[in-house]
Amino acid sequence: MSQPHAQEAAPEVAGRGTIPRRMPRYVERPRQRGRTVLIVLTGIGVALGLVEIVVVAAGAEALEGARLAIIYALVPLPVLWFVYWWLDRYEPEPRRYKVAAFVWGGVGAVGIALAVQVLLGETTDLTQKELATFVAPASEEPAKGLFLLLTFLRWRRIIDGFLDGLIVAGLVGLGFAFVENIGYYALSYAGGPDVPIAGAEGAAGTFVVRGIASPFAHPLFLSAFGIALGLAVGIRSKVLKVLVGTLGLAISMVLHGLWNGSASYFGGVGFALTYFALFVLFVTLAVVAIVARSRQVRTLEHSLSYVAERGWIHPAEIPYLSRFGYRKQARRHARRHHGRVAGRIVRRYQRLATEMAFLHDAIMRGQTKPHGVERTYALLDAMYELRPALRFPPPLPVAHRR
Repeated sequence: MSQPHAQEAAPEVAGRGTIPRRMPRYVERPRQRGRTVLIVLTGIGVALGLVEIVVVAAGAEALEGARLAIIYALVPLPVLWFVYWWLDRYEPEPRRYKVAAFVWGGVGAVGIALAVQVLLGETTDLTQKELATFVAPASEEPAKGLFLLLTFLRWRRIIDGFLDGLIVAGLVGLGFAFVENIGYYALSYAGGPDVPIAGAEGAAGTFVVRGIASPFAHPLFLSAFGIALGLAVGIRSKVLKVLVGTLGLAISMVLHGLWNGSASYFGGVGFALTYFALFVLFVTLAVVAIVARSRQVRTLEHSLSYVAERGWIHPAEIPYLSRFGYRKQARRHARRHHGRVAGRIVRRYQRLATEMAFLHDAIMRGQTKPHGVERTYALLDAMYELRPALRFPPPLPVAHRR
């Protein structure tokens, strides 16, 4: 990358301008096509999802059952969402995509999978055991994975690595599990021939199994496909990309099928062994994700150091742009000494710098990024516009900058 903006960087001018009364408007350049369509579709999806939740919960045939079903489905959601927010904290994806992923899982994927399962249930002689073990995984995983595939093909800025694929897959899985769980809790409350314990006790038992013992089941299944797409980003061969993606989807369906069929075909011992194996897989995946996240810190610092060498930012800014503790300290300093708008300016500057640094690092490593160079310079321009109003704390001693 050349550096036509280096003269504009002028790090020494930071903080010498006045702080505006209102936060300057930020316009993303170049704008991602389809953004408005995505927002509109997400809004429609949210509305449909609310209707769907009410309809599914109404299956409990009682107001108390519907209320319990929704409450039980909501209880683990903040914790599960926090996990993926934490993983996505260093290189956060736009909020609209994360909401869209969740909505797709709860509305689009549930609708597609349910239609397929109802159709096959009415037109074939498959038993409930066969539908759950073979049809459910083969319909639900592709339905959930469709969002990831479209994101991979259309909005390539979102999934550009292992961790991105894992996060998007997890959010889609959370949305699917949220709505599906409402249905299970409602059915458990209503009771029936296959439900030995009904009412509040039955719903509570189902909550223990689905909401406490296996809340990450659907995110875990789809993670295989998400990781495969994340790895496919770095593969140049289109044939190999397709093979990796197909393998990932196949693994997702196999994991789902093993989970659903373990109790039906393998008995209690088989279910326990399957649960243990998937738990070990989940823990392993969690450790790998944490390691990948920690590597982002080093990548960010290395890229920012390289950017500082080019004169695009001042070296003293690096701790306030890379380490969470110092980032928070910088925002607090700006708010306390210069007002709320100053704190927001620091926050936006940090976000722009983070996105620019990761993008710059990817380009330097030879990755193909849509409008990569153009976006890098656009992010730098947006940072430079904020610099006169930027209020960072005094520079840290050199020993604390790493």
